[in-house]
Amino acid sequence: MSGRLVLVLLLCLYLTVGSVQGQGSSQDAFIIQYLERRLSQMEERLNQCEQKTAGVTQKTYDLSSEIRGYLSTLSVLRSEVRNQVDSVSVRVERVERELEYLENKIPPQTDIEIEGALLEQQIQAAELDQLQKKAKIKVENDCRMALSQIKSLKIVKKAGDTYGSWFKDPTKGSAKVYLLSGIRNNTVLEYVSLHSFTERTTTPPVKVVQLPSDWQGTGQVVYNGFLYYHKADTPNQILKVDLLNGTVVDSTLLPGAGRLPVYSLNPNTYLDLAVDELGLWVIHADPEYGGNLVITKLDKASLAVEYTWDTQCRSRDAEGAFLICGTLYVVYNTRYGGRSTIQCLYDIHDTIHSEESPVMFFPKRYTSHSSIHYHPVEKQLYTWDDGYQTIYKVETRRNDQVIAE
Repeated sequence: MSGRLVLVLLLCLYLTVGSVQGQGSSQDAFIIQYLERRLSQMEERLNQCEQKTAGVTQKTYDLSSEIRGYLSTLSVLRSEVRNQVDSVSVRVERVERELEYLENKIPPQTDIEIEGALLEQQIQAAELDQLQKKAKIKVENDCRMALSQIKSLKIVKKAGDTYGSWFKDPTKGSAKVYLLSGIRNNTVLEYVSLHSFTERTTTPPVKVVQLPSDWQGTGQVVYNGFLYYHKADTPNQILKVDLLNGTVVDSTLLPGAGRLPVYSLNPNTYLDLAVDELGLWVIHADPEYGGNLVITKLDKASLAVEYTWDTQCRSRDAEGAFLICGTLYVVYNTRYGGRSTIQCLYDIHDTIHSEESPVMFFPKRYTSHSSIHYHPVEKQLYTWDDGYQTIYKVETRRNDQVIAE
């Protein structure tokens, strides 16, 4: 368009120039110059207009591209919203079906009340059963003996690691001695008697029993030919192993146990099993009970829990414990080793109270114990003392005599 205009203007200029030349007038020459100036101004403005038109065209194109992008994004969003709406619709239909199903399954209010009453009766029956079990422990095992003093000490031998446990099978008529060295192992040494254990060369030779899995800590016991111990790498699993063939006979998980060491001075022992005149026990510490000790009576045949007692005896600064006739005696010491003392006891029969009992001292020997096991027939404590196997003789009296004194 601008090219055509320029040609027309040039033609007019040519005709005008020709006319002026023909007339030869000076006035026409002035007019020609004026027209040239005006044409030049018009051409410049046309160029500016063309440039602005090109700029507007580019902006329009850019805006069109941006709008197309927005339209594409809007199309994607519309598709996503449509999918979400469809999904919500499916979920709503599913919820409606589930509500309809629940409405058909929920029993009437009267049935709920009946089931609640039945549940309450079952809870009361379970509580009554626990109380009957507790009473059965007290009545069927009339054990009125209590510890009066720890009388003497005998160092039997030095064998094994710094930590370990040793004991005799408390079953009547059994003379076998068992040694378990270390806080984690799977080898049990069985001796036919204490005399055989003390000899340099045993006759007959010592029997080596390989367990199916490692033990944890030093809280093992042997009872009626079966070894009871805390299985390693488990928080609270107790195994019952037949020592005749080394096979697992039974196992159980002790609820709430194994979350912290049972004795702070023996940090590798989390479950401490014990035997007394009443049977098989397990001792552990409960963090929800301030770290105090908890004792549980186990059925030696099935490992079923018969009853559990929370005690006021703390696990801090304790190195071991044992039971005599259902009374827990906790032994305390210092982390550097000193004279062991019994500072806390708990009687399941509630005839002896810790605050009324004097502190009992072990014979004057400054050391520490990694395990303490009571033998109810011999009335002796089998202890592991920094690699030394030692025996303490204990004296017991009737509960009423202890209380009277």
